Amino acid sequence: MARTRCPWGASDPLYVPYHDEEWGVPLHDEQRLFEMLVLEGAQAGLSWLTILRRREGYRRAFDGFDPQVVARYGPRDVERLLADDGIIRNRLKIDSAINNARAFLAVQEEFDSFDSYIWRFVDDRPTQNAWTTLEEVPAQTPVSNAMSKDLRKRGFTFVGPTICYAHMQATGMVNDHLVGCFRHREVRLLGSREPAP
Repeated sequence: MARTRCPWGASDPLYVPYHDEEWGVPLHDEQRLFEMLVLEGAQAGLSWLTILRRREGYRRAFDGFDPQVVARYGPRDVERLLADDGIIRNRLKIDSAINNARAFLAVQEEFDSFDSYIWRFVDDRPTQNAWTTLEEVPAQTPVSNAMSKDLRKRGFTFVGPTICYAHMQATGMVNDHLVGCFRHREVRLLGSREPAP
């Protein structure tokens, strides 16, 4: 029997595994949280599918999204990245990824982990929504506004309220699978998890 997915989750073959296995699952891994932060910022003005198609290129180009390594990138690395057709070759977005790696490390230093910092915005528990249509799903919320404001105060860039809400959706801080989607209940049952050490 065919599974019922969120409409976007079946709109391209590349979306299917992302929707079925990753989107909305509570994420507490530091390196993957940094990856999603960079990729969501890279998406600004583009479709998520455009970014998914280049995800492996980003992983290769940005040293597996190790924030310690990316934070040490200098002018030579920027030129290397600008010449890499496996990623979005936008200087502002590349500079932002490097800048955000440094801000990410500062947050880790202050809060012991980026995970413990970012999950505070939802009190360490995923928000369970019950949307029936895509039109109901917001582009931003008061929580994503607060997150954006705090991240910007800490020096992050490309972290507007809409980007922050997309990050929340991708990392399972909110469950925005439609109630008719087979993943809605599965993701809801994952509930809250203890933050990673």
